[in-house]
Amino acid sequence: MKRTGIIILFLLICNSASAQLFTKERVKNQENFDKDRLTWGYFLGFNSYDFKFQYHEDLKDVTVKTSLGFNVGLVGDLRLNDYFNLRFEPGLYISKRNLEYDFPTTNPSDLFREVNSTYIHFPFLLKASTKRINNFKPFIVGGLSTALNLSSNQDGDDNRAGKFRTKKSMLFYEVGFGIDFYLEWFKFTPSIRGVFAINDELIRDRDPNSPWTDNIASMETRGVFINFTFQ
Repeated sequence: MKRTGIIILFLLICNSASAQLFTKERVKNQENFDKDRLTWGYFLGFNSYDFKFQYHEDLKDVTVKTSLGFNVGLVGDLRLNDYFNLRFEPGLYISKRNLEYDFPTTNPSDLFREVNSTYIHFPFLLKASTKRINNFKPFIVGGLSTALNLSSNQDGDDNRAGKFRTKKSMLFYEVGFGIDFYLEWFKFTPSIRGVFAINDELIRDRDPNSPWTDNIASMETRGVFINFTFQ
């Protein structure tokens, strides 16, 4: 009975807290913010990029070691109605991925390649929001993007010289979600987004029998962005 009473009390407290959070009318910050047709801002954040490989033959997979990267950029937001916005978020995304191979070699450095990426990223997104609840508003977002990789080494030396090559231009689709928080002086938005390449990013070595690229049918970037937006 004691345990049952505690559970009932806990449920009553949760119900009361939920009612306070979602139904009690509060003073609204930035009450007219969403009435503006066009708004601007900037974002800072983190990224983690990976590669998705497909192979011609069932041999040893390439192992990808990811690391945490950095994002910074601008935000342009066009209001369509109370629930939909178009967003353009050009930004700089810096990341690094390490590739580990497993094939016979007398040189241990052949089994390791560092892939540095410096993307100039251009996403065109549709944001779908719920009705504003006091001073916050959840949303989902999705769209297409293109990116220019300034560190691709597309036209440079290949793996025989210790250089891994990727394409300069990439296409992606993106999906994510976040919450708009209306603070006293600005709107703060944490969000998380997944990005998935549409096209193959790999530039094959000039040697068709290269142990680094000959068995790779496709290599597509995928990643996660965590951004903090200020408008």
